[in-house]
Amino acid sequence: MENQEYSVGLDIGTTKIVAIVGRRNAHGKIEVLGVGRSKSLGVHKGIVNNISQTINSIRMAVAEAERSAGVPITKVTVGIAGKHIRSLQHSDYIMRENPEEFITEDDIDILKDQVKKLVMLPGEEIIHVLPQEYKVDSEGEIHEPIGMHGKRLEANFHVVVGQMGSIRNIARCVKEAGLEMEALTLEPLASSEAVLTKEEKEAGVAIVDIGGGTTDIAIFKDNIIRHTCVIPYGGGIITEDIKEGCSIIEKHAEQLKVKFGSALPEMERESTYVTIPGLHGRPDKEISLKTLAQIINARVEEILEMVNTELKAYGAYEQKKKLIAGIVLTGGGSNLKHIRQLANYTTGFDSRLGFANEYIANDKNQFLKGPEYATSIGLLMESLKIRDKKTTAAEAVQTKEEQPADGHHTDLQEHTEEAPKEIVHEEPVQEKRRNKLTFGQSLMEKVKKFFEEVE
Repeated sequence: MENQEYSVGLDIGTTKIVAIVGRRNAHGKIEVLGVGRSKSLGVHKGIVNNISQTINSIRMAVAEAERSAGVPITKVTVGIAGKHIRSLQHSDYIMRENPEEFITEDDIDILKDQVKKLVMLPGEEIIHVLPQEYKVDSEGEIHEPIGMHGKRLEANFHVVVGQMGSIRNIARCVKEAGLEMEALTLEPLASSEAVLTKEEKEAGVAIVDIGGGTTDIAIFKDNIIRHTCVIPYGGGIITEDIKEGCSIIEKHAEQLKVKFGSALPEMERESTYVTIPGLHGRPDKEISLKTLAQIINARVEEILEMVNTELKAYGAYEQKKKLIAGIVLTGGGSNLKHIRQLANYTTGFDSRLGFANEYIANDKNQFLKGPEYATSIGLLMESLKIRDKKTTAAEAVQTKEEQPADGHHTDLQEHTEEAPKEIVHEEPVQEKRRNKLTFGQSLMEKVKKFFEEVE
């Protein structure tokens, strides 16, 4: 199997690192070839704080994925999160030299590149420039301007920004693990690809990805990304609260949370207890499930209130911006019992759990059904999308190169002077599309260049 036939998503999380290998089958669904998972050491709240430990964890996950898939892994699409991530709205425009020619993807690229030159705060770098709506001359609310004519091309953008230091640390870990970074993608965007439907994105929906170290939020309305943010709290801090509140070790606190934890204390009986083994001959400890639920509830409510603050900042309670599809909870933290009911009560929006196996063709044992794999599968989908675009562009270039040999094409050149002029114009356009950098790839080129200069 050639490397071009499959793609790899690499989720560098706070609690775990997952590498997932897959390819697209004949029906357009994803066939997972292999999955590798390792405990994440060296990552805190989505940010790398120990380079060597993170490299070793990546190597372990990738090695397991290679064994299970039976293929070598060289390129990966990586997710990024962390409290340093922020987003902003920006409008920009370009004046086209020849309004008689229709708008192409090149014009949009020029506009995006112009936005990427925005001056950020010291140490910050733009990760994503996501177009929302376009305006051509005086005509607004355009979702797809390609093929239209006009002099002024304007757009509203959702710009995602992160700390350059954190981005470089991730890039270094991936490179020193022996891998090439194909693209860098914001994790809530990857999760949304895996668990949201087109209908939900059109109606208005917020995905809330509760991970180990962070809670990532992405809001969609009218099929457009409207708001993204990262809250620096996740399942890990709930475990920490249980550890402190019950005076037990972290391992037992995590087991308590996963097996017996609940987000609603009123649903638990006071008379129900669970026994924790004592340390080194000390007596066993009995903990009430209602007390456990009260500890969990306090922290989960705090996280959901922060989510509510972000929903209000977007304007989700205004009639025009209302999220008809409500909230989709995903990530490992969404496995907590009764969290959906608490989210309904806290935010006032209807919520559901988001499972990531809808697009997977061969998940017969439901191994990947867990919401904790949403980001990993989303990153794999992003990687497959990048590969598909490259393949389509390469085929278009090949078709263009073969055209002069066609008899009909020769006749066209003999009867009109405009045709050869158009071909001369479009050849470099196709070549540029073939080399077009998707999402964070342009950023990765800068990072690679930086490391080459350092070496």
